[in-house]
This record gives sequence, structure tokens and C-alpha cells, in this order.
Amino acid sequence: MKLRNIVAGALLVAGMIVSGQAGAVGLTYPPGFQTKEIQTNGTTLYVRVGGKGPAVVLLHGYGETGDMWVPLATDLMRDHTVIVPDLRGMGLSAKPPSGYDKKTQGRDIAGMLDALKVGKVDLVTHDIGNMVGYAFVAQNRDRVSRFALMDAPLPGIGPWEEILKNPLLWHFRFGGPDMERLVAGRERIYLDRFWNEFSATPAKFSEEARVHYAKLYAQPGAMHAGFAQFAAFDQDAIDDKEFLAEGKLTMPVLAVGGEKSFGPAMAAVMRYAAENVTEGIVPNSGHWVMEEQPEATVKLIRGFLDGGK
Repeated sequence: MKLRNIVAGALLVAGMIVSGQAGAVGLTYPPGFQTKEIQTNGTTLYVRVGGKGPAVVLLHGYGETGDMWVPLATDLMRDHTVIVPDLRGMGLSAKPPSGYDKKTQGRDIAGMLDALKVGKVDLVTHDIGNMVGYAFVAQNRDRVSRFALMDAPLPGIGPWEEILKNPLLWHFRFGGPDMERLVAGRERIYLDRFWNEFSATPAKFSEEARVHYAKLYAQPGAMHAGFAQFAAFDQDAIDDKEFLAEGKLTMPVLAVGGEKSFGPAMAAVMRYAAENVTEGIVPNSGHWVMEEQPEATVKLIRGFLDGGK
């Protein structure tokens, strides 16, 4: 049973130049991007910066790093300054023992922008990046012009409790030292489950990308940090409800769902949190929209960002 169908049912009841030294096809940033290590909010983020023009920040999710954004970043750099961090604990960013609640990570992003001397931005996010992005926006409402989120819910927002009952999301409660021991040396096996079960066409998540990401998630502390992202969801739900109590977001929001994943449910979720929501669907795609349908996804995001001109 596809994730979209389960979530829809829940709604009735109540997403130097090369990045990360990637050698895999589709994971290499074009010339013009540089990398920086930026100290922010008690940690260090690995950040790619390229292009020229209005700033746009791209935040990745679990099972990937900022390398997922190469197709979109390559397009946007023509007329934007594109800023792509690896989130706290992921990719080539530092892996501190704590700080994985999304409110704290939202402050990571604010500090990163301060260090880059960047004020107002557009924001594009996926998966865990949606949650970090929402926390950043909710704490910096005058700093974000347009906000695009892709294919993952927000803790505590809308039908969150129903979404948690979805058996495909067992990994939300999977963590701790014993679980870290279980997956040590088997990171690829664990991650293949996400790439396969959340894809409409698993073969579109390439072998090159799987090898690349599995190696990054096998770094010391990386799986601990990944589990900590999910372990923080209870606190994230509390924080998100407090953010929502301050009012819905008022900037334009694009809520994108993969047709075979969250689909229109993504926009339905975001209408609980934002006043001006446009629905976007990536056809013939599961959760991994950038891998499964990069051209269609880039077209959706580009059209939304250009709508602000």
C-alpha cells in the first residue's frame, strides 16, 4: 500500500567545486560552486555556495545529503545565489551528540546565513529538510520570501498522530545504542529499505547514488545522528504547535507531493500551517522526487520561485 493512500486516509480522519567529493553521476556540482565549513549555533555545517542573484537555500532530507540537489542547483545558479548545506549530523557536516530537534537546527540555518551575510531568502526543502525549514521560517518569518516543501509531513501539524500510525514509518521509533549496533557495517542494507519502499520506481535511485550515500552514512557518528533526527520528533511536535500558535505562515508556499507518495496530501497538511498554499504534484514519482523525476521537479520549483518576480 503506497504512502499516499495511507496519508490520504489519515486526512479523512482528521514530506572546492564538487560537493561531498561525490564521484557518482548526477551528484557533482558544476564549476562555480565552492564549499565552506561554517560554524553556527555550536556546530559546523558543510555548505556549498554558487551562482549569483537572489539567495535560495536548499535543505535535504534523511537518506541523502545536500548532493541530492545538483539538478535543481545547476538550474537555479543561472540567476540565484544557491546555498546548500548538509544538515547537522549528516553528510560532511559535524556530528555533535545532540541538537537534533528541528528548532535548534532552524537556528543552525539562521546562523549559517548570518555568517554568509545573507538576509532574505527563498527556501526549498525535502523530507527532514521540511521540518528544519519550517522551524527556521517560523522563527524568522520576515526572512523568507517563498517556501517550497516536498513530500514529508510536519511533526505536530494537521493529521500528525494519524500519520504516525502508518506501518511504513516504523523507523520513526527505531533508534538507540542497540539499533546503532544492529546497523553498524550494514548501513547500505538499512538505507536500501528507504530508497526501495519509498520509490515508485526503485531503479531510478541509482546504484551510484546508493553507494555514495551509504558511504557517507557509514561515517563515525552518522547513524547516531540520523536516528536522533527521528528521536526528536516528539519535541518537534511540541515546538511546531507553539510556532503555529503564533499564527500561520503568510508567505507563498508550494507543497509538492510525489504522485505515488504524499501526492495532494502534502498541500492538505501545509494548509494547517500556512495561509497561501499552492499544490504541486510530481507525476510518476514516489518520495525521491529529485531522483525519480528531476526534470519535472525542477520545472515545478523553478516556476514557483519565478512567480515571485
